[in-house]
Amino acid sequence: MVWQIVAFSILLVFYTIYIGKMISQKKKGIQTDQIARGKKKGKLFRVELMMKIATYSVVAVEVISIILNISALPKAARIVGIILGVAGDIVFAIAVWTMRDSWRAGIAENDKTEIVTSGIYRFSRNPAFLGFNLVYFGILLIFFNWVLFIFSAFAAIMLHLQILQEEKYLPSVFGEEYLTYKKKVCRYIGRK
Repeated sequence: MVWQIVAFSILLVFYTIYIGKMISQKKKGIQTDQIARGKKKGKLFRVELMMKIATYSVVAVEVISIILNISALPKAARIVGIILGVAGDIVFAIAVWTMRDSWRAGIAENDKTEIVTSGIYRFSRNPAFLGFNLVYFGILLIFFNWVLFIFSAFAAIMLHLQILQEEKYLPSVFGEEYLTYKKKVCRYIGRK
């Protein structure tokens, strides 16, 4: 029961931040969810659509795994999962807060935003995605089963493909400033 409460708490904190930010931005007239929206075509649209499906699906499988209390791993692995999940919540919260109103989910082709390179973005170009992955793999370690493994891995792969799409797009918006930033800061964590 304790494992379930902790895991649900990790998910609750994470999605409260995510949905709360979307509501906050909507009140300001900002459309946060840009995933597979607008006039996107081709690979960009397909990647974003698959990412949306993957990230929604993994949550459903996580919740089912938590409810069924399925786990094939020892207590030590589950504790590591809690640490990763909590770290994911913290990293995600800091990333969203630091990004302020420049944060979008998906590529915002028609929105004018500012490049953010301060705070947590000095150490990761994609801390929000890192937060997602930490939560996914944290929950996976707490309630390991092969179905959850497949869905978590698929979601992480789709998030990575989204990052690659954004890395192609951002130079057209921020030019040399983004390219210089990209040379200094790693995709997930660390400085070069």
